[in-house]
Amino acid sequence: MSHSLKALIWDVDGTLADTERDGHRVAFNEAFAEAGLDWHWSVERYAGLLAVTGGKERIRYFLKQDAPTFEAPEDLDAFVAGLHARKTARFAAMLEQGRIPLRPGVERLLQEARASGVRLAIATTTSPANVEGLLRANLGEASIGWFQVIGAGDVVPDKKPAPDIYHHVLEGLDLSPAACLAIEDSGHGLAAALGAGIGTVMTVNGYTADEDFTGALAVLDHLGEPGRPCRVLRGEGPEPGVATLSWLQALHERRTGRA
Repeated sequence: MSHSLKALIWDVDGTLADTERDGHRVAFNEAFAEAGLDWHWSVERYAGLLAVTGGKERIRYFLKQDAPTFEAPEDLDAFVAGLHARKTARFAAMLEQGRIPLRPGVERLLQEARASGVRLAIATTTSPANVEGLLRANLGEASIGWFQVIGAGDVVPDKKPAPDIYHHVLEGLDLSPAACLAIEDSGHGLAAALGAGIGTVMTVNGYTADEDFTGALAVLDHLGEPGRPCRVLRGEGPEPGVATLSWLQALHERRTGRA
């Protein structure tokens, strides 16, 4: 049975905005400095740390791999949670200052979907506060209500590449996987969406461009704007370099057998 496209499910970090390199990484380093730690995550090192999904998980991995002589406090969970809370506060401040804009084509496509009655949702490992801060800073307070479901943070036990967050969002939308498309930027995100049975379009960034996107419907460098066309890295791209809702619907229809 085929399904028309009823919802777009968006990842956040690297997809809605290019937050990793110039947002989260900087916020982590500021949090470390505030805590009196001499740790610094370079652009290159952070690329490797991104293989670990989730901020608290990333800190734990770094402790094991890069700081084996660090004398961790007795309550390691509380220490990691405290560092991550500092980082979240620094990131929120960056958002409030308008230092992290949306990627090309994001606002345009969100508005197209809203005008056409296609529902919107978010599936991310970043915190609800980060999601709301990004939306508020770029689209205004009301934009938080554009999304019927915001699946974020620790709402599910297993983070991407596990499909749990997508299952959670599908349940909230009360839709089948075949009625939705996901927009992601990373191999972990693609694996999570495909694991839930959802067709996926990739919009990569500098950190994810070389990852394995087998199974994606299309791979673009961004969603494109009039006068700023996207580059097609794999699959069939939109014409003239602008990913529109009608193009997404056509991809979806081919995938579900309607065309």
